[in-house]
Amino acid sequence: MNITDVRVRKVSEEGKMKAVISITFDDEFVVHDIKIIEGQNGPFIAMPSRKMGEGDFRDIAHPLNSETRNKIKDAIFAEYEKVLAEQPEQTEAE
Repeated sequence: MNITDVRVRKVSEEGKMKAVISITFDDEFVVHDIKIIEGQNGPFIAMPSRKMGEGDFRDIAHPLNSETRNKIKDAIFAEYEKVLAEQPEQTEAE
């Protein structure tokens, strides 16, 4: 399984949610609504989830092992850092 595309769809300066990501695998399967959240120990990814009953959330889609989770996390953070680095340039150009 190869990650063939990572898109940072929304970046927020305010609040704990920093970005919303879509990731494509093998140009055939996409997962939307992966979030980058600012936590107490730094940013982390949160897989798409659904609220279940009394405030509990369950992941809708998630990796089954830590190797795959790390591969996804690394690809997401690499693209997120690239987008953050490009943002000041866009503001200066306007």
